[in-house]
This record gives sequence, C-alpha cells and structure tokens, in this order.
Amino acid sequence: MKIKIYYDDTEYRLRGSRNSLEIMKKVISGEGKYTGDLSFIITSDKKLIKINKEFLNRDYYTDVIAFDYGNKGTINGEIYISIDAIKRNAINYKISLRNELHRVMIHGILHLCGYTDEKVEKKKLMHKREEKWLKLV
Repeated sequence: MKIKIYYDDTEYRLRGSRNSLEIMKKVISGEGKYTGDLSFIITSDKKLIKINKEFLNRDYYTDVIAFDYGNKGTINGEIYISIDAIKRNAINYKISLRNELHRVMIHGILHLCGYTDEKVEKKKLMHKREEKWLKLV
C-alpha cells in the first residue's frame, strides 16, 4: 500500500516529500489505523472550489477536502489540498509554508480516521490531535 503526492494546477513541489510521507504513515498508525492507498493532490483554489461545489454542494473556498474510500481500519482515500489557501494560512499564522502544508495533510488524514470539525467540541479535539502529530514534523 502506498501514499503518493500528485500536483494539479500548481508549480509548487514539496521538497523532501519522502520524509513527509513517512510522517503521515506514523500519524495513521498512531491513530490505530493501517495505511492503504492514499493520494494527496496539491492543487489550486480554483480546482478545490470546483470539487467542493460538484461533490459536496458547498460554494466556498477551503484548504482541504478528503474523500474516504477506506474500510475496516485501513486508510484509503484522496486528500485534495489548495496550495493557495496553504500560502495564505502560512502568512496569517506566521509559520512556514511547509509546516502549514503538513498541518493540513494531517488534518485530512484525521478526517479519514473519523474525526470531524463541524462542531466546536469536535473541532477542539481534532486540533489537539493535529498539534500532537505536528510534533513529529
């Protein structure tokens, strides 16, 4: 089983991606799940809002959308990430682009592990998990 990164509609490339993917495997196993086939697709705001409208009927920008194809504790899916949103977030939070990208990658994995962020309490729990795993980075 593999984790891969694809790029669509962006010139950005994650340096040291092998190390990043190893960290993502540790997050998955640390959450008590198995790594299946997982794709990160780094794209633009334009592409992500199109996906958001088409598949989720949501007409707003976001930084990440996760599609879960997993079963029985195995993480299989696609995680779409807007590099445009990542760049804005990195500036707003005064952190590196790489750290913000890792945060959003972890966030997507947590969604595939069953965490949600639609309610305040669940959002707090998800943020706590993100912070725990970001220490690996």
